[in-house]
Parts: sequence; C-alpha cells; structure tokens
Amino acid sequence: MDISQRAPKPPQRPLATTIHDRGTRRRQQPNKPSTPKASDALPLPLYLTNAVFFTLFFSVAYYLLHRWRDKIRNSTPLHLVTLPEIAAIVSLIASFIYLLGFFGIDFVQSFISRASHDAWDLDNHHNFLIDDEQDPRRTPPQQPQPAPHHPEPLISTLSSEEDEEIVKSVLVGKIASHSLESQLGDCKRAASIRREAMQRITGRSVQGLPLEGFDYASILGQCCEMPIGYVQIPVGIAGPLLLDGFEYSVPMATTEGCLVASTNRGCKAIHVSGGATSTLLRDGMTRAPVVRFASAKRASELKFFVEDPVNFDALSVVFNRSSRFARLQSIHCSLAGKNLYMRFTCSTGDAMGMNMVSKGVQNVLDFLQTDFPDMDVIGISGNFCSDKKPAAVNWIEGRGKSVVCEAIIKEEVVKKVLKTNVAALVELNMLKNLAGSAVAGALGGFNAHASNIVSAIFIATGQDPAQNIESSHCITMIEAINDGKDLHVSVTMPSIEVGTIGGGTQLASQSACLNLLGVKGASKESPGSNSRLLATIVAGAVLAGELSLMSAIAAGQLVRSHMKYNRSSRDVTKISS
Repeated sequence: MDISQRAPKPPQRPLATTIHDRGTRRRQQPNKPSTPKASDALPLPLYLTNAVFFTLFFSVAYYLLHRWRDKIRNSTPLHLVTLPEIAAIVSLIASFIYLLGFFGIDFVQSFISRASHDAWDLDNHHNFLIDDEQDPRRTPPQQPQPAPHHPEPLISTLSSEEDEEIVKSVLVGKIASHSLESQLGDCKRAASIRREAMQRITGRSVQGLPLEGFDYASILGQCCEMPIGYVQIPVGIAGPLLLDGFEYSVPMATTEGCLVASTNRGCKAIHVSGGATSTLLRDGMTRAPVVRFASAKRASELKFFVEDPVNFDALSVVFNRSSRFARLQSIHCSLAGKNLYMRFTCSTGDAMGMNMVSKGVQNVLDFLQTDFPDMDVIGISGNFCSDKKPAAVNWIEGRGKSVVCEAIIKEEVVKKVLKTNVAALVELNMLKNLAGSAVAGALGGFNAHASNIVSAIFIATGQDPAQNIESSHCITMIEAINDGKDLHVSVTMPSIEVGTIGGGTQLASQSACLNLLGVKGASKESPGSNSRLLATIVAGAVLAGELSLMSAIAAGQLVRSHMKYNRSSRDVTKISS
C-alpha cells in the first residue's frame, strides 16, 4: 500500500530566537529618522534663541520699572500707557512665556521621546511575532554576559581513597566537620579533609593557605577549632632595646611596611642616649560579674558586705582556692538600680589570667549565695571588667599590668638619629597627642600609634590580639629638659594584658619569640616575673615607636618613608605561584 509521507514541519523556534534575528535584520536596515525634538521648530539655534529671550526679558523689565518709577515721582496714573510701554509689556509677557516653556523643554521632550520609543517598541514587537510565524529559523539573542570568571583550580590534599570517602560523608552530612579530630584521631588528617570538603562546598580554592608544617594537635581544644591551614605573618626584629640595663631584641609580627624599621630607629635613639627605665605600677587581672536583686536596697546591702574589710579576708580565702597563683587584691562595686556589678582584681602569676580569675569569682558567688539566697547571678561578666572593649575604668583603674616607661634623649641624638629638634617634638606632641586627641574625644588614645607596636608584639608572642584594645591605652608625654637641650619622653600604659603561659604562648613559633626575650613559660624562682617583664618590654617598644614616628612627622618624613618601605611594584601573584 502506497503511503504518502507528509513533509515534516520545520521545528518551532523560541520567541527569543526570532526577536534576536529581527533585531539583527533591523540593524542591517538603513537608520530610521531620529525622534523629533521641540527645539527643531525654532528658526535659530537653541542657544541663540535663549540668549535673545533672556536679553529681551530683562531689558523690558528694567525699562518698565524705570518708567513706572518716573510716573510715581511725577504723580502720573500708572494705567496711562504709551505705545512703547504697550510693546514692552507684550514683549515681557512673550519672553516670560517662552522662558517658562524653555525650562520645561527637557521635561516635555522626555515624554515625547518615551512615548515614541514605547510605540516603536510595540510596533516592532508585533512585527517580531508575525515574523516568528513566517520564519522560525532564528537564533537566540546574545544577552550581554559578564566577563567570564575562571576560578582557581581546586587542588586536593587527600592522600587516599579512604579520605575521599570521608570527604563525601562530610558533604552529605553523615560526619560533622567539627568532629573529624575525635573520629580520626589525627589532627593533621582532619584538617586536610575539612579543607577539601570546604573547597568543594564553596567552589573556591584556598591555594596559598599553607597546610603542611604545622602541629595541629597543639591547638586542639585550646587555640582554634576546625582548622584548615594557618596564616603566615612575617616576624621582624627591632632593637636592641636597652631597658633597665638589659638589651632585648623585640620580635614584631606585622605586614605593615616601615613599622619595624621605625621602631628600630627609636630603639637606637634610646640606646645611644643611655637606655630607658620602666616601673610596674600595678599587676592585677579583673572580672566583674553582674547580679540582680528584687530591690536596690537589697543590692546595696551586698555592696556594703563585699566592700567591708572585715569580710574581705573570708572572701579572699574562698577566691584563692581556685589556683595556687590567684590572689585576690580588691573588690570594687558599682550599683545600677537593683543591679550590682562587682569588679574583682587579683594577681595571676605568669598567666594572663582570665580563666583563673573567672574561676575565683565563681567560687565567691557560690559562697555569697548562702547569705544572699535571693541573689540572681545574671552573668559571670557584666562588662565592668572591662575586657576587649575601650573603657574608662581600665584607663583610670588599670587592668593587667600598669607600666610607665621613660627615657632622656640627648640633643645631638635628636638631631642626628631622629632628624628633628627638641622644640618641634615638644610642640607636635602637645598639639597632636594631647590637644588633638582631646578634640577627638579619645579614650586612652593620647599617643601616636601605640596600638601598632602592641599588636605586632602580641601576635608574635601568642597573646590575645583582641586585648590590644585596652592594652594600647597610652599617654605619651614629651618635654624639654636641661634648658631645652635634651628631651624627656615617657609612655604610661595602665592596662597591658599579657602572659607567658597558656593560650597561644605554647605554640612553637610564639614560644620561640618568648624565648628570644627570655620570658618563655612560668618563672619558678619568682612567679609572675616573666609576664611582668614582658609587659615592660612592650612599654619600652612602644616608647621607641612613639619617639620615631613623632620625629618622622615633625621632620616631614612620614609620607616619604612609607612610599619607600610600604609600597611594592612586584607582582605578588606570580611570586606566590
């Protein structure tokens, strides 16, 4: 049986395809006439027409005002007008109407252009639909695409198929990422697997973030959770810093160019002038819980009880049970309605001591609960401590180690090493560090850049970088002595919070920097002496940094030195690869 086959219909093409082809065809056609503008109807160019009507408007306005003034002086009725005056009035009205329309030309043209454009789009869209039925062979429109992003390749650090299976289990949620160390028993392997899973989840490479060469077991449960690598920060050496008769090479971990060099210059100026001396004023870490009562009267009763010297001995015994190094020094209370804040201060040996003082405070709160059962403990910390925040209580009362460090810089050293003079430094310090900081409403910031040096030493020696906030409280004083020939410079820092044991101090790199300073670990002969010495070294380095930066500013060298040491023309991406 003869079966005639029907010719197949051409495949339907998407509407966007025909729109693109029609747009291409339209671009190949001659340009359509441009949209007419209102200014096209003017006999002269627009700028000439505007100039004529502006001149006409102000001229006839001046003429009419002048004529009306004469009529008023001569007692002539204003409604009696001459032919020139009638012409002037007509010209004034005409020019006013034109100028009123002129300011609205752009507004009107925008409506004209929009209306004509919309009508043209509708017409073309209708034609596109017709053309789509007639000629379906169209290509999709080429929408503007963003520049192609070529992500860095994901470089795997896995060493076995078993690790690959663990990564897949992490991705589907069968194994929690934070439990890899406990399940695998290998901290380095756990970091490698977590790193690979993170790359696959985010689709981003962490090439350049080192994985090898770090003891991940040393941070387990103490320094960092869920590691995937470590960050390299260069450590420079400033010094020798001659402080209290001893020389110290000060390690500074920083990525800011010129910082170590500047501090080193300050150390040199101090050294050739005979060195600096330091004095430890206080040594006490603080913690301030907040408790609440039903009434302010009841809260004040606890305040009087705690601050009573008769009760202090009993509270000290309870507090000191928390550690063989913790020794309660004082309790200062502050009342806010029915809420009581108790600021405990205690010595903590060579540890920075936050955990130590917190344990002692908890012991005291449990003890007070017997005599004050209605006491509601809201929090072990009520921010009256105050930790990792700028606070006047730290600036006034101190926290951690309170240190003052001073040096006398000879006139010839100021000129030859610091490249400035005594009078310029004294004036700059008064106007910048003192008056300028007061104008800014500074809280503990009466210095040039104490935070720079504190942060660099903190990172190098394993301190808590967040405590740089209160540890950088500093007032720098510079005075002329010996009939204005020599310079007395000092820094007073009331809340340097450092330790030589615990936290990040036990990591290999940070421990090496502490060993360089001779303050590694706890002092067996005199508990607490290592951390106190570290605090004075921090203050001495700040003194050197302040002296050098202030001299650079006074001599106009700041910008030039940063352009030399803090800018690089090298292609770092090529170097790292």
